[in-house]
Amino acid sequence: MDKIYRPPSLQALHAFALAAESSSFTEVADKLHLTQSAVSRKIQQLESHYGAPLLVRNSRGMQLTEHGKAVLEVARKVLGELRMLNEQLTRQDRPFRIRIFVSLAVRWLMPRMIDFYAKCPDLSLSIETVATEAVDPSGECDAYILYLSEMPKDPAFLTLFEEFLVPVCAPSTVYGREPPRALEELEQHTLIHGSTGHHEWTIWLQAQQESAARNYRHMTFNLDELAMDAASRGLGVAMTDLTLAQDAINRGNLLVPFGTPLKTTGVYVLWLQTAGALHPARQRILQWFAQQSADDAAEAHKGLQGRRSDLGDQPA
Repeated sequence: MDKIYRPPSLQALHAFALAAESSSFTEVADKLHLTQSAVSRKIQQLESHYGAPLLVRNSRGMQLTEHGKAVLEVARKVLGELRMLNEQLTRQDRPFRIRIFVSLAVRWLMPRMIDFYAKCPDLSLSIETVATEAVDPSGECDAYILYLSEMPKDPAFLTLFEEFLVPVCAPSTVYGREPPRALEELEQHTLIHGSTGHHEWTIWLQAQQESAARNYRHMTFNLDELAMDAASRGLGVAMTDLTLAQDAINRGNLLVPFGTPLKTTGVYVLWLQTAGALHPARQRILQWFAQQSADDAAEAHKGLQGRRSDLGDQPA
């Protein structure tokens, strides 16, 4: 039978972490409301637990030993996580923190904020945007909203909407040309890319049996938000997700000039983190996101049916 591991005292770890950042036990004792001898005993208990000295006193104050540096690193991490857990469990009014791509925040989440606060006036969201092509899963966030190439089989992921690629452009271009009405007219316009890999246009053109290497002009950005902004200014035709473009289409800033939306395996999801699962309002917030997902699915279906009716027998 394995020997039961007995961890050191949390009070001792706390006293040690403070001592490592202080110049005297007296200062630590004041912070912990203990006597100096009590603090000294806790440090001694910790040294006894690890069987090695952790602090050495000299003319320059207290210095950490190599063992002490290793213990301090772990102590800070443990105490920090316990402090964060305490905040999550005891603070009932803290915002639900979401990390999200800039394009998703501007094109999808922001237009829905009025509805969120109308239905959840007592709750708040804290939005942190990232401008990279990948969301860093570090930091103290409750959930991430991100794009995945396919939906994982994990209940921690909530589908928000599936990807349907469409070309979008302004009602008129800076060159005075009309928007392209068919694939054959596309070469008269600049293809605007929202990623350096040109992935979206490549997959869409291949679905039209069209080569991406054809003599097209290209304008490349590293953010979908910049690509759609360039398209709305009449600089060319961008390839993006229909749901992300829908608000700009409804306002008349963008239009889908031709073709039917191309469904990919891509999906936009909300990824709930451990901190989010402990948030007191998680259920209401997740229900709101699920309702947005259902509304988007219904609108996408309606839009697809409408575009098929409008196109009739026109080529894709």
